[in-house]
Amino acid sequence: MNPVLVNRWRGTTIESRHRGAVAVVNAAGRAVLSLGDVQQPVYPRSSIKFLQALNFVKSGALEHYELDDRHVALSCASHNGEPVHVDLANDWLDTLKLDLNDLECGAELPSHRATAFELMGEGRAPTRAHHNCSGKHLGMLSTCVHEELGLQNYRLYQHSVQQRWFEDMERFCSIRTVQLPWGYDGCGIPTLAMPLQRLALGMARFGDPSSMPVTDQDAVAKILAAITAHPYLVAGKERLCTDLLQHMAPKVVAKIGAEGVYAACVPERGLGIVLKVDDGSMGSANVVLGAVLNALGAVGDSAYAALREYFAPTINNSRGEAVGRSEASSEWGSVTLREDWLL
Repeated sequence: MNPVLVNRWRGTTIESRHRGAVAVVNAAGRAVLSLGDVQQPVYPRSSIKFLQALNFVKSGALEHYELDDRHVALSCASHNGEPVHVDLANDWLDTLKLDLNDLECGAELPSHRATAFELMGEGRAPTRAHHNCSGKHLGMLSTCVHEELGLQNYRLYQHSVQQRWFEDMERFCSIRTVQLPWGYDGCGIPTLAMPLQRLALGMARFGDPSSMPVTDQDAVAKILAAITAHPYLVAGKERLCTDLLQHMAPKVVAKIGAEGVYAACVPERGLGIVLKVDDGSMGSANVVLGAVLNALGAVGDSAYAALREYFAPTINNSRGEAVGRSEASSEWGSVTLREDWLL
């Protein structure tokens, strides 16, 4: 059983406990920190979008269609569906001479509640551009159009545009994707279940790609530059991914995944971080991310203070009164790092 990583307090009593696992690995594949079962396969969901964007950046579509850092950032996004995200997605479709029907993600209300209420208040229905993964799909569509891979069913497991990011995952994570359990993600493309340790290795090599081919190194540099320059496009208002990038990139970058997953890296130290909260609680995953960054000494006092609402959130009732808190469990007090393996 995985250890309790987060306690949720109400008044003077712990109301719920959230178990999970954490893997921190360096670019050589050595474990720096390990909590829980890091060999159990998990679906990373959207947490690996930085790695999934590699093929789009390497394809030549950026240069051919005169796309820029904004498009790279959106291709990595699980965005809120705010106007800035949707407008860029629609402009991108126009650039490719495609329309919304070519996107194979579904139409979905914006994940940002205020934006969703505004859309409904105007009597408008959401489109596929509002889907939080529309940027990832546009990156794949751009590759398909540029390299004439075929647009129909580009989302399916056997399509070459999916196989290409599988190949990138094989290289970065040192794993055979054909042997992995898989299913379809919420946006319609495949998701591969991998051990946390292997995913953390992939993120470590994303942070320090010096052992990877030059084409990968160049693509990583472009992605890091894009998400550092345009953090709002990666998520949006009231989102940890955006706020963390604004305060910590490029020293630390992180990406959320559904069902309690985060993937992050500390490029200057060549460390990859992946965590999974067993019950899928995203609020608890935020707390775990803060705890692991703190354990690594990767978050300074000012950045922690700016991100405290995510890392150590107060629980309020409907009157706005503080009635509890979520915090890292005592398990973190016994964490030891392999200092000799820190780069």
